[in-house]
Amino acid sequence: GLGYFIFALQWIGFAFLVDAETYLWMMPFAVGGLAAAMAIYWGVAAAVANAFGWRGLRLVLGFAAMLAVGEWLRGRLFTGFPWAAPGLAVDGMGALSQTASLIGMTSLTLLIILWGGMPLVLIGQRYRIAAAGLLLLLPLAWGYGLHRLSSATNADVPDVRLRIVQPNIGQDAKWREENARAIFDTLVSLSSEAGAAVTHVIWPESAVPFLIDEGGSAANELAAMLSGRTVLITGAIRRRSPQPEAPIHNSVIVFSGRAEVVERYDKWRLVPGGEFLPFESLLEPLGFRKVITIPGSFAPGPGTVTFDIPAAPPVALLICYEAIFPHGLVDPAKRPQWLLNVTNDGWFGHSTGPWQHLAQARLRTIEQGLPMARAANTGISAVIDPYGRTRAALALGEQGVLDAALPAALPPTLYSCFGDGVFAMMLCLVLLFTVSLKYSPVKH
Repeated sequence: GLGYFIFALQWIGFAFLVDAETYLWMMPFAVGGLAAAMAIYWGVAAAVANAFGWRGLRLVLGFAAMLAVGEWLRGRLFTGFPWAAPGLAVDGMGALSQTASLIGMTSLTLLIILWGGMPLVLIGQRYRIAAAGLLLLLPLAWGYGLHRLSSATNADVPDVRLRIVQPNIGQDAKWREENARAIFDTLVSLSSEAGAAVTHVIWPESAVPFLIDEGGSAANELAAMLSGRTVLITGAIRRRSPQPEAPIHNSVIVFSGRAEVVERYDKWRLVPGGEFLPFESLLEPLGFRKVITIPGSFAPGPGTVTFDIPAAPPVALLICYEAIFPHGLVDPAKRPQWLLNVTNDGWFGHSTGPWQHLAQARLRTIEQGLPMARAANTGISAVIDPYGRTRAALALGEQGVLDAALPAALPPTLYSCFGDGVFAMMLCLVLLFTVSLKYSPVKH
């Protein structure tokens, strides 16, 4: 588990190179400490499986079940961090990824570990037929995915045209006060480029280094850019009130064509060590700091909300790594028709982090049957359809705009209706099968 998570999460170290003089010393504690904490879940899962004395097929089944439970807990306890779940491997396995629409990422983790352990059983003398039967689930799941994709449509939402802006502002320059004017001008210039008529312009997370919703000359310039007809959806830092000591939120703000604020969404899943410092009273005296330097910590928002924004279907807004959580992604009381993820992966350079983030976003679209528009400061910005297919994308490290239609949503998937209740059912079946196998003592 430690080895797996060190390799899977090594990209986090790039964030400490942005201001190396201040933060570099923290890198081994952050990357190594996080990997070690995540490995605990795997260690406990292995210890439980070992405590039962399972061998052969019972071991494979039992360990897959325990590790899946560990992964479920890893995504929820202590704010949760389900990054690099083994089930995410299906993103590189073609049509198999479509199974996420039925069972979700945690159930796929159970199957990936189970299938990976089947050769151990097949080379043994017992339960070969049962192991072969379980392994047969792999091509069956793949066949389901092929069938689902063969009947896939390419329908779009009529009269909605998105322009996703990728300014590619380096993280070392992004928060310097003297760069504020140039950053804003870059965003406005890219948004105003000639091309097909657009209805919605989308800027990435914390697009400008100032409080864009508090008036000033920015409001007049936005009004001129939007011309009374285009809606701007932008990531922004905002205060709850104009008072200097007011709580600060990492937000998405929606401006009408007249540059009036019509909606605000506040991020509620904050990044540990980035947007708040866990165990702050303990770690601050030791010199540890948040990577994002604002007074205090960001304040969390109230939770998942479906927004009605002008001239578009209802949308669920996701900021940065909120898109890695399969649970609590959308409001169950009001299903949105698309997902919008704004992010700034500029902290992580050309590492594996931005690619892993995109892969997780694709899996969310399959699970929910909803398309996603994704605006990333340095990439990878993309429009993804509800089958997880990337319709269009801007390369990592590229500056530009992406004009695209909004793909239409699918009817609710099985996973979107029942969530991890599907996982609970699969877990019970696997454990019942495990304990039902006739015990066979190991001969020495």
